[in-house]
Amino acid sequence: MISIITGDIINSRRSASRVWLKVLKSQLAKLGETPRHWEIFRGDSFQIEIKKPAQALLVAIKIKAALKTLQGVDVRMAIGLGDKSYNAKSITESNGSAFVHSGELVEQLKKDKLNLAIRSGNAKFDYEMNLYLRLALITMDAWTTNAADTMQKALEHPGKSQEALGKLLKVKQNAVSTRLKRACYYEITELIEMYQNKITELK
Repeated sequence: MISIITGDIINSRRSASRVWLKVLKSQLAKLGETPRHWEIFRGDSFQIEIKKPAQALLVAIKIKAALKTLQGVDVRMAIGLGDKSYNAKSITESNGSAFVHSGELVEQLKKDKLNLAIRSGNAKFDYEMNLYLRLALITMDAWTTNAADTMQKALEHPGKSQEALGKLLKVKQNAVSTRLKRACYYEITELIEMYQNKITELK
């Protein structure tokens, strides 16, 4: 089983493309090489292969946090879980159930005006995870640039203390603590852990 994340930038025209494109590419470059593992297409859409599906939700939330550090920019992402039946040189030309689930879901998200969801083909797993994600999105969609920046640094450096994060962010420790609480960092990391535990049921 692999995971495919298909996404597109929301409000891409409100910010200079060179700005959000640099942030997006920086995140995607950590996940492999283009175009085999990730690719940006149609200007503001992208697709990534996550070989370890247990990491897919963490990757998606990191991307969201990174992009929301930019004023007015957000991202819509569909996480598809399944197989890869055809391996092309370009990720957008490869195929399999993971690609189908992700591609169909991203179109559904546009209609439903939702920014993050998962589809595996397992009705129970999908229902539970998407319920939790809809609740988490109430907070994540409302992250300020400061909250998103703090979330991104905390997710990228999970072992760092609040004081160390404060040095990265150039703010005091108590400001880091306040931002993490407002961003629901602890609840969101619990959600990521729960996803990682539940995904073992699909194997």
